[in-house]
Amino acid sequence: MTGDDNTRPLRSDQEKKSGKRRGWWWRWLKRLLCFVLLVLMACAAFVGALVYKHSRIVGAKPGVLKTTVQPTELGRMVNPFIGTGGFPWVCGHNFPGAMVPFGMVRLGPETASMLTRQRALNTSGYYYGDDQLLGFSHTRLSGTGATDGGHFLVMPAIEAVQPKLFCKGQTTRFSHSEELASPGYYAVKLPQIGTLVELTATARVGVHRYTFSEGRTPHLMIDVMNALGGRKSREGNLLVRPEANEVEGSVRTFGTFAGRYGGIKVYFVARFSQPFATFNTWQNDKVFPGQKAAEGEGVGVDLGFAATNQPQVITLKVAISHVSIENARANLDTEAGTKSFDEVFAKAQQTWDDRLSLIKIQGGTETQRRIFYTALYRVFQMPTVFNDANGDYLGFDRKVHQVSDFQYFTDLSMWDTFRTTHPLYTLLSPKDQRDMVVSLIKMLEQGGWLPRWPSGHGYSNSMLGTPADIVIAETYLKGIRNFDVEQAYQAMRRTALEPTPPGAAFSGREGVKDYLKYGYCPSGLMDESVSRTFDFGWADRAISLLAESLGHHEDAILFREHSQFYRNLWNTNTQYFQPRDAQEKFFEPFKPLLLTYMDRGGKFTRDYVEGSALQWRWAAPYDAEGMISLFKSREYFVDELETFFAKSDPKMGAWTPGSYYWHGNQPDIHAAYLFNDASRPDLTQKWVRWILDNKYSDAYDGLDGNDDAGTLSAWYVFSALGFYPVAGTDRYQLGTPLFEKAEVKLTNKPLVIVADNYATNHMYVRRVLLNDLPLDRTWIRHSEIEQGGVLRFEMSAVPARE
Repeated sequence: MTGDDNTRPLRSDQEKKSGKRRGWWWRWLKRLLCFVLLVLMACAAFVGALVYKHSRIVGAKPGVLKTTVQPTELGRMVNPFIGTGGFPWVCGHNFPGAMVPFGMVRLGPETASMLTRQRALNTSGYYYGDDQLLGFSHTRLSGTGATDGGHFLVMPAIEAVQPKLFCKGQTTRFSHSEELASPGYYAVKLPQIGTLVELTATARVGVHRYTFSEGRTPHLMIDVMNALGGRKSREGNLLVRPEANEVEGSVRTFGTFAGRYGGIKVYFVARFSQPFATFNTWQNDKVFPGQKAAEGEGVGVDLGFAATNQPQVITLKVAISHVSIENARANLDTEAGTKSFDEVFAKAQQTWDDRLSLIKIQGGTETQRRIFYTALYRVFQMPTVFNDANGDYLGFDRKVHQVSDFQYFTDLSMWDTFRTTHPLYTLLSPKDQRDMVVSLIKMLEQGGWLPRWPSGHGYSNSMLGTPADIVIAETYLKGIRNFDVEQAYQAMRRTALEPTPPGAAFSGREGVKDYLKYGYCPSGLMDESVSRTFDFGWADRAISLLAESLGHHEDAILFREHSQFYRNLWNTNTQYFQPRDAQEKFFEPFKPLLLTYMDRGGKFTRDYVEGSALQWRWAAPYDAEGMISLFKSREYFVDELETFFAKSDPKMGAWTPGSYYWHGNQPDIHAAYLFNDASRPDLTQKWVRWILDNKYSDAYDGLDGNDDAGTLSAWYVFSALGFYPVAGTDRYQLGTPLFEKAEVKLTNKPLVIVADNYATNHMYVRRVLLNDLPLDRTWIRHSEIEQGGVLRFEMSAVPARE
């Protein structure tokens, strides 16, 4: 090119026309692209800020806050924050609040999201990823997927707050670095209102201690209508009694379960340590200064106290009852009365120490010991003692009854807990287990049927099967027999052979008529057909063993045959248990890895419950030999089962559960022990230790799924000791002990579990001796250990097979 460098060649007429044609839309396209880029950059910055803030929230560690309360040595080994956070599907749903074992009161914080101010993802009211506090309520379930409770939310303030704001979720900020929890105690500092909140409890009374900074005008508000998760509540009423420094009232709430039987009514009496300077009741948005009573929807009260130049300490005791206000007041006088906060906490702490000291462990790491004792702590958080201090309780017939020689329990999550938690009660706390069985029989007497998931004073009908059959049968088979077993047995038999009448409060074995007709639950005639067949079979096996023990020999044979109906769902071509219709045709297409959680329409997985076909492939531990015999060979079974574990995610927690082994749910949590039945105990030892090491931690997200009333926690306790129950029988499978020595306190003398040649990498067992006699099997009976003795494992770094 020649000439001036700044000279450009002239464009042709065609180029000019082309430029004109694209000029306007090209400019708009560039503007649009720039706008989209800016939006994406803004979104990325926003998401980044959220991630950063979330990391700051969960990164703050509890325990920095200093209070006058000091936990005991055992109490320091418990971290109540374990399992309070995590991804949605794998959140433990535990809470860090204050309670005593099996307490009616579970007093704890309710939190809300940092972004949306939505109530906690955690169904127990507290989610570790939140940084906003709604207040402190007195009831909740522990570790379940159900949102029930949240009664009588208390919130401190330093000025009168509009009830509209309070009831619609006005929050205050908090940080985990200014939070503390131990068995029977919870504390948090609220910087925006300059208040230290401390909580402790008795079985039926929540005790609050609020320390307000000097120069503040303290207020305490009670939202009578609060319910966890914003659930419905009605029939609220309250009465302020300034002459007694008390507020009393009641409400009916309709939680996940309580809403299924007409709601649960709870009464309360709140007693304050000093007089009110002011009180304002409210109903919805209207405030009534000095008015003592309020009734209807949206009621609550704001109680003001005189300001001083010194820090003020206000103690509040809130007692509850499901019978009456008079009983709530009697509960308060009996359990808390004139006791100080510190005295109540000392008693709660001792009560927890009594439970935690049932097992003493040596060896292991500090983290393993903390996980172990936290798991043991969780086991005793549910079910719920439902009777008042005077023995009154509201039965399933909606009438008031009186306990005699037992405590009346409710909130039994038996579809989960029959597998691990109830067997642990049978071993560690047989009196409580017996009382739970008696409670189930009282529900039978007053409601007509043994329940599946009793909640409060009604049938929730949650989940499937008849797990009460398994719980009661196993209790009897293990030697706890001071209850009316024949009455229970006849109820089991009736439900196993007859459908419940239409409209009955209890749904019974839904589809049992077809189950008996076809020898399995047919797909197309009912949902959850494969899972129902397995669950009915497990209960039938327990009934068969109980019938044999009671001398009902023909029934024993009948129910043993029924317990094997699951085999009729075995497809020899696919080597899976598959849905089968009434014409005996297997459902196609078959997708063994598809999860029920991911199959939104339920098109392919409606015949399974909470899992994939692969996860239900191992669902007959009650007939392990029979199940293994269905596979091509014993070796094939072992290979397939090991692949099931090997392909599972080694990390804990995910946005969705995986299709392979998922420790966060019940259908397959026994699977590692099935290697024993296939003559490969070394693989049981390998994979049990893998689960102990990878699927539990001492962090807020330290569980792989919902704890479900202590089910996952009890799994850890059993497996760390070195054995695991076969639910519905009197047997335990042997595994691999995690600790060098454990001493389990039993009724007569302790069971001592010793790991010889112990080292952290010695997971394999060379041989097992019971009271110095070698065992030639991979299981033991309950009767062999219930009187105490020594269970000795000889450990090795390599499998005994090699």
